[in-house]
Amino acid sequence: MWRARLGALVDNSVVASPRIYSPQPLHAGSDVVLTGNAANHLTRVLRLTAGDELRLFHGDGQDYIAQIEGPVRGGLRVRVQSARPVATESGLKITLMQGICRGQKMDLVIQKATELGVTSILPLRCERSVVRLQGERALRRRDHWFGIAAAAAEQCGRAIVPKVHPATTVDDAVASLPTGSTRLLLDPAADSGLARQAPADGIVVLLAGPEGGLTPGERSIALQAGFTGVRLGPRVLRTETAPLAALSVVQYLYGDLGGG
Repeated sequence: MWRARLGALVDNSVVASPRIYSPQPLHAGSDVVLTGNAANHLTRVLRLTAGDELRLFHGDGQDYIAQIEGPVRGGLRVRVQSARPVATESGLKITLMQGICRGQKMDLVIQKATELGVTSILPLRCERSVVRLQGERALRRRDHWFGIAAAAAEQCGRAIVPKVHPATTVDDAVASLPTGSTRLLLDPAADSGLARQAPADGIVVLLAGPEGGLTPGERSIALQAGFTGVRLGPRVLRTETAPLAALSVVQYLYGDLGGG
């Protein structure tokens, strides 16, 4: 499910070792069996063998230095040696509420939102969403989206994978939000921009609609729940562009993209 990719280093080492997400909990001294795409990538693409080093992460904020022990039935056994904290998380806690959009657009949003440091992603079944997810199909799609987020975390050096919530409606989603958050509705008709929305508490919620936008009723629900409409300049951005532009601006103004 999770594609193995080369990731950023935790320290200042010159040589990068492969970095792999492990769905299994990790601790020093434990053995882990990697399966599927991760095992195939390490052995068939990177040609790693017994004794070679790699990094694992499970989403607890640490990277784990590990060493390949060898192939086993159905996968590759590695031994976890030590843990190192990873300092790649933003000081902001950002939840992205994204109206479900078609196929690769949604994949792109989840991938890039992970790279831009979101803490959680809340897919929305909006009235104008073209994609309709229910039951088993919704569960499979959620697993797929988590795989996208995990692969993106591998690549960008994050040791925490954003939580991907079950798809829900705007009404149910706003009821589940934490109190005290700065709530921003991406709205090309709004009067103000992101520069006037400093999150005093460090908790931000961004709401972006699907291809057809939010209905007046959904927009009313958001505004009644404390969302403030914000615009991203004079142009109307696509559903996959708007949240990524907003995340970049928020992280630059108030998070960790400013370089300060």
